[in-house]
Amino acid sequence: MVTSLEKELKRQVTVDGAQYILTLHPDGFRLTGKGKRKPQVELHWRDLLSGDAAMAVALNASLAHESPPRPTASGAGRPSSRKPIKAAR
Repeated sequence: MVTSLEKELKRQVTVDGAQYILTLHPDGFRLTGKGKRKPQVELHWRDLLSGDAAMAVALNASLAHESPPRPTASGAGRPSSRKPIKAAR
């Protein structure tokens, strides 16, 4: 027999030595750092099932690890402080 989730259920979990509070509720779940108010992760069940959550996680991960743009090999779009080299005759 399975019990229906009708109200919030909170549990403490440890991930890589850090403590979090996992809150399960009828609409989804939240993962909040212990002692913090703002959840680090909050997902709704319908988003998780539709695949929207996976897209959001991938987008957030790519934005969090975005590095500054690297200069191109040709240096296009960047003013050069060097003088052009003239071909020898």
